[in-house]
Amino acid sequence: MADVKLHPSWREPLRDEFASPYMAALREYLRVEKAAGKRIFPASQNWFRALDLTPLEQVRVVILGQDPYHGEGQAHGLCFSVQPGVRTPPSLVNIYKEMEADLGIPRARHGFLEHWAGQGVLLLNAVLTVEMARAAAHQGRGWERFTDAVIRLINARPEPVAFMLWGSYAQKKAAFVDSIDRGGRHLVLKAPHPSPLSAHTGFFGSRHFSKANAFLESHGQRPIDWALPEL
Repeated sequence: MADVKLHPSWREPLRDEFASPYMAALREYLRVEKAAGKRIFPASQNWFRALDLTPLEQVRVVILGQDPYHGEGQAHGLCFSVQPGVRTPPSLVNIYKEMEADLGIPRARHGFLEHWAGQGVLLLNAVLTVEMARAAAHQGRGWERFTDAVIRLINARPEPVAFMLWGSYAQKKAAFVDSIDRGGRHLVLKAPHPSPLSAHTGFFGSRHFSKANAFLESHGQRPIDWALPEL
């Protein structure tokens, strides 16, 4: 993956990960899958899109997802986000509902979240690829180890970051983050996943968006503009 599009702030500290045997095995697995005619999402140029749009030194909020959307034309490298013109997925609809209740922001008519990424919101999936129509098809192939390394880099920075951990998967993955609850410097916000199956069990009413902004402002940082411009 030496030719991947990746912001220099990530490329150097992740150099050992890219050179590791597990990443070589992952690369070969993906090559074989594509050679067998399997369709893999997102397109390879977008595998590291979240990292390319949000440089390491600019990360102020982290939202963790599990793996990319597996439908045609949806995934483009940012968790919960879909490409322009694609119907907003149910979990993102619920995220918009909570934003509206929390901050009074009208619900966007699209699901394209690059506006957030450009402000320092890292929209990171634990697994960066998926096979079409096969959710979680690439789990356990090495991506989790790579994204753990990404989270460790953020955790090690002296600047405080707000982590939004929705659902048990995200909470377990980032359990090592140096949280203010344990005398650390990062804000860790936990809630059920925004999926229609669980949003009503505590995601709605969690007010993570206003809490993250209040935390950033209390540390002299500008708040995130969560309102999404029309496309």
